[in-house]
Amino acid sequence: MKTFFKKKFWFMVLPSIVLFLMVIIVPFIEGVVYSFTEWRGAYFVGGEHWWDAIVGLKNYLGIFRSKTFLGTMGYTAVYAVLAVIVQNAVSLMLALMVKKLTKGKGLFRTILFLPYVLGMLAMGYIWRFIFENVFSQFLFGTDGIVHIEMLNNMLQNQWKALLAYAIVGTWQVAGYYLVIYLNGLNNISEDLYEAARIDGAGTWYQFCKITLPLLMPSFTIVLFMSLASSFKMLDLNVSLTEGNFGTTMISYMILKTVRESSPPKYGVAQAQAVVFFVIIAAISITQVIVTKRKEIES
Repeated sequence: MKTFFKKKFWFMVLPSIVLFLMVIIVPFIEGVVYSFTEWRGAYFVGGEHWWDAIVGLKNYLGIFRSKTFLGTMGYTAVYAVLAVIVQNAVSLMLALMVKKLTKGKGLFRTILFLPYVLGMLAMGYIWRFIFENVFSQFLFGTDGIVHIEMLNNMLQNQWKALLAYAIVGTWQVAGYYLVIYLNGLNNISEDLYEAARIDGAGTWYQFCKITLPLLMPSFTIVLFMSLASSFKMLDLNVSLTEGNFGTTMISYMILKTVRESSPPKYGVAQAQAVVFFVIIAAISITQVIVTKRKEIES
């Protein structure tokens, strides 16, 4: 059987490799090339071919001179930090709670996982109704049951909107990250906790000295996924605020660069996408390296 798979290996994986090259690698390289040109989507300025429209670093220099782009990048980074902290804290807390259950563990895990499989754009519009009507008018508004200014008109304020994004984003992914954390918790031997209790260690000490260090492989995965998805967040930005009140995220800004320019500046938008990719890649790789070192140390 092993000999068969060795002989047929490249034949079996060739379709996947071709698909990956055609769908991911080739368009990526093409996009990088076009970021150095005056590309309008349907044509190139200056000629029929891309090399006739090369403008060098003009698109990139314009990006770093743009206060709008830098401000949007900063706003996205603030959201990413908030979302990563909240999503990981809530997911880990839910995983610890589910692990303690003796009955109905599968049911609770399924219920918590369901939001992840729902279309987030449609769910975003539903949450928009909740924030604008239930939160702002019925529960926490000036004439609501309990007036809480932070939860009133959340989508009409740049910084309140961050909390709204974090709430909906966490609601969507918490169940998925819970499964990853729960798998890590199940791999920790109960003998370690029993030995710690015999030595007089309390619950908090056990959590800090046993649970957290041995969960580092799960932290590596979840931190990478939450960090990347937070930076790339688009659907919630469109459905909740449409980028109004200074709430535009970087992914939506790239889309708006094409929509709001006439003729559409696809070359500039592509340059923004390349810069965005480099920043996310650098942050994600750094995070993985740091957490991998923590795995080894623990």
